[in-house]
Amino acid sequence: MSKKVFTVDEIKRKIEFYCVYQDRCHKDVEKKLRDYNLIPEAREYVLLHLLEHNFLNEERFSKSFARGKFRIKKWGKQRIVRELKQREISSYNIKTALKEIDEQDYIATLYSLIEKKNNFLSETNLFKKKKKIIDHLLYKGFETNLIFEAVNEVVI
Repeated sequence: MSKKVFTVDEIKRKIEFYCVYQDRCHKDVEKKLRDYNLIPEAREYVLLHLLEHNFLNEERFSKSFARGKFRIKKWGKQRIVRELKQREISSYNIKTALKEIDEQDYIATLYSLIEKKNNFLSETNLFKKKKKIIDHLLYKGFETNLIFEAVNEVVI
């Protein structure tokens, strides 16, 4: 079974659709281009086209990534930063992305996650219960100082 061969223009169109469907970072697009086994010059040509026509925009990607992961998956800032760094996003764009998260929503989300986990756990030992809640929130990527402050306020 042989792999289907595409022209550079066909690949360019496919990658345009890939970027339009959902904001993508450079790393994802470069991986997708590698899957097509393009020569380096063709890869550069397609990447340049995507950048020039605003199909690929790292700032837009990082902002929508931060908003989405916070709103939908309830991730904390540390987890979002870690994931963006993994995708090789610049520090400037990471800082810009974090500004998309409203501070009051952030704190409200932290408290609602604590309430939810607190009601869900059947642990009777208060210290074990707090540890489980704290571990859960650390995994979600919330800052340690905020977690301790909020958990000590809510879980009594």
